[in-house]
Amino acid sequence: MTGLRHPLTAVAATVSLTLPWVAVRVTGTGLGTTTTVLLSGVAVLGASFLLAWGAETAEKDVPRSFAIAVLAVLAVAPEYAVDALYAWNAGAGGATAEACAGLTAAQVEAQATPVAAACHDANLAIANMTGANRILIGIGWAGIAVFTVWRAVKTKDTAVKQRDGRLRDAVRLDDDIATEITFLFLATAWAFAVPFGGGIGLFDTLFLVGLYVAYIGLILKSDVEQSDHTVGVPRYLQGWARPWRPLAVLVLFGYSGVMIFTAVEPFAHGLELIGLENGIPEFFMIQWVAPLASESPELIVVAVLVNKARSTAGFNALISSKLNQWTLLIGTIAVVYSIALGAYGTLPFDSRQAAEIWITAAQSYFALAILCNFEISIREAIALFSLFISQVVLEFALIRDVLTLPISSEELLLAYTGLYLLLGTALFVHRRSALRRLFGLAGDAVRTAFGRDPRYLEGAD
Repeated sequence: MTGLRHPLTAVAATVSLTLPWVAVRVTGTGLGTTTTVLLSGVAVLGASFLLAWGAETAEKDVPRSFAIAVLAVLAVAPEYAVDALYAWNAGAGGATAEACAGLTAAQVEAQATPVAAACHDANLAIANMTGANRILIGIGWAGIAVFTVWRAVKTKDTAVKQRDGRLRDAVRLDDDIATEITFLFLATAWAFAVPFGGGIGLFDTLFLVGLYVAYIGLILKSDVEQSDHTVGVPRYLQGWARPWRPLAVLVLFGYSGVMIFTAVEPFAHGLELIGLENGIPEFFMIQWVAPLASESPELIVVAVLVNKARSTAGFNALISSKLNQWTLLIGTIAVVYSIALGAYGTLPFDSRQAAEIWITAAQSYFALAILCNFEISIREAIALFSLFISQVVLEFALIRDVLTLPISSEELLLAYTGLYLLLGTALFVHRRSALRRLFGLAGDAVRTAFGRDPRYLEGAD
C-alpha cells in the first residue's frame, strides 16, 4: 500500500478494507460463518495498518516506548474482551474456589450444573490467557525474528547481524529495550507463584497492575526521540502542524481500535465454529485458535514495522504486548470476576490450569534468557517455535487419542515446564554478564527518569 502515489490515497484504500464490516455492523446484516470470518478478517487487516501508522506518527510527540505501549494495548484489546467474558460468566455463575472444589473434573467438563458451567468458564479464562501468551512468544517472537532476517535482504535492516555458521544470523535489539525486558522478568517471576494462591486474587491484581502502571509512568518520563526511518503515511502525517497531527493520531488509534475490538471477536468465534464443526474440541479451540485470531492484529502491525526496517520497534511492540498481557490481563480478569460475583473473590482454576500457568511462565523465562543479551538468532527462534509447536501437537494428539503416552496431558505440561526452566537457567548462567548489564541498564533508566545520574558503567561485570 505504501506504493500508492499519495499517502492519503493509501489511507483511503486501507479504510476501504474495513467498510464492508462497518456496513455489516451498522445494518445488522446476518452472515454465514465463512463470510463473517472473511469480512471481519479483512477489516482486522486494514485496521492493523491504520494502527501501525498511528503509532509511528505519535512518535513525533510522545516517547516511542509509550506510543508502542498504546499500540500494544489496542492490538490485544480483543484478547482482554474474550478473557473478561469468561471471567464474568464465572463470577456471575458463582464459581468460587469452594464451589468448584466440590465438583469432579467430569462434572466441570460436562457442565452438569450451572455452577459447574461457571467453573468451566473460569478454566476457559485461564486457558485463553495462557494460550495467548504462549502464541505471542512461540509464534510471534520466533516468527518475527525469522521474518526480519529474511526481509533484511531487501530492507537492509542494520539490526540484522550476519554471522558465520548455520542459522546464526541474528536480530540485534536496541539497548533501550532493557526496561521492558526487566519489567517482564518481574512479571514472569510473580506468575510462577500465582497457582500457589489457589487462584488469581487481590495480591496478584495489586502487584501485576501496579507493575504495569509503574512501567507506563517510567516510560512517560523518557525523552521524545525522532526516528529517521519513518516513511510513507507516518512521515506525511508527522509533517502536519499541531493540533492536526495529534488529532490524526487519535483518529487512527480510535478508528482502528474500534475496528479491531468489533471484528476480532466474530473472527475468532467464526474460526471456533469452523473448528467445532470439524470435530476439534472446544477447549482446544478456546486456548489456541481464538487467541491466534485475537493476536493477529499485533503480528500484522509488527510485520509492517519490520518491512520498513524497523525491527527494534517491532520487537518493542511484541515485548510490550507480552508485558501488558502478563500484567494487565491477569490482574484485570480477577477484578471483572469479583464484580460479576458481587463480592471480592479469587478467580479459581483447577490443577490443569495451574500447570498451564507454570508452562507459560517457564516459556517466558526461557524467552527472556534468549533476549537478555539483546539478540535473537534464527537458531534461537527455531528453538522457541519448536518447543511451542511440539507441545501443542502432542497435546492435541493425546486429546484426539491419536497418540498413547505413559503420561497424562497435565504431566506433559509439567515436563515441558521443567525443560523450559532447564534451558533457560543454562542460558542465564552462560550469559550472566549480559544479565548483569541488562539490569544495570534498566536501573539507569529508572534513575535517569527521576533526574538522577546513571551509575552503570558500560562493560562492567
